Amino acid sequence: MAFRSNGPVTVALPPFRGVTRQIILAAVIVFFALLVCGLISRDLQALLGGLFALQPELALHRLVWQLVTYPFVTTGLFGLLFAVLTVWFFGSTLEDELGSRWMGEFFVACTLGGALVASVISLTIGRSVEGLGPGHLADSLWPFSLALLLVFARLHPDQELNFNFILRVKAKYIAILYVLLYLAIMLSTHQRFDALLVLTNALCGWLFLRFAPRRGVRFAAAEGFFGLRNAWYRSRRRRAAKKFTVYMQKQGREVQFDERGRYIDPDAERRDPNDRKWMN
Repeated sequence: MAFRSNGPVTVALPPFRGVTRQIILAAVIVFFALLVCGLISRDLQALLGGLFALQPELALHRLVWQLVTYPFVTTGLFGLLFAVLTVWFFGSTLEDELGSRWMGEFFVACTLGGALVASVISLTIGRSVEGLGPGHLADSLWPFSLALLLVFARLHPDQELNFNFILRVKAKYIAILYVLLYLAIMLSTHQRFDALLVLTNALCGWLFLRFAPRRGVRFAAAEGFFGLRNAWYRSRRRRAAKKFTVYMQKQGREVQFDERGRYIDPDAERRDPNDRKWMN
């Protein structure tokens, strides 16, 4: 599958690799693990699901891991299937385009940031809204998959997707349709916290796309650190060059250094490059 071509694109199975594969495998493994637990004991399944799904009053106090584990807890097979396919189709394309490091950081930014914002809203102003206050539980991979779809539509808004050679739709319209349909389902079933979580994931995804470096935050931080280190080394070399220049002037000799403090050999231009005697 090549979303970035000029013509319409037929949705086919893209390469299954990288961070996208890890996210999908984690969601599928957890789904079947909970399914097996449900065959053993419904109470055990409910207990484990409650430990890893997002509950604002617990996530911000004791069960902090819920802020990053809730995308992998899915109880419905069809919900998991469509969410996984969305992540697979659009996540693999964005990962090929922007890199695995970017995809991993994008997942953490959406999942963790969206959960934090949604939990704070639920525990503050959400107390006065039915279905939004504490006591509500949210899970599934849908918030992240929709944020991923919105980011793809933001980067390639006019890219046409051709489903089964019948319906040809631009990416921006597909993204709007998906989000509105999901929000309508959640709001009609009074799952307002799930709807809020989708919006906060989308918000954090847009902020990450807008402000994060193209090659990832970690890469930019490493580049910044090594840039500062190299600048410090160059400043020390320039200071040493100035001291050496003053010393040689006192000895009646002139030496030259470039702007980085490197010695300029006055005989370099006159030296025969094929003559290796000067190296001894």
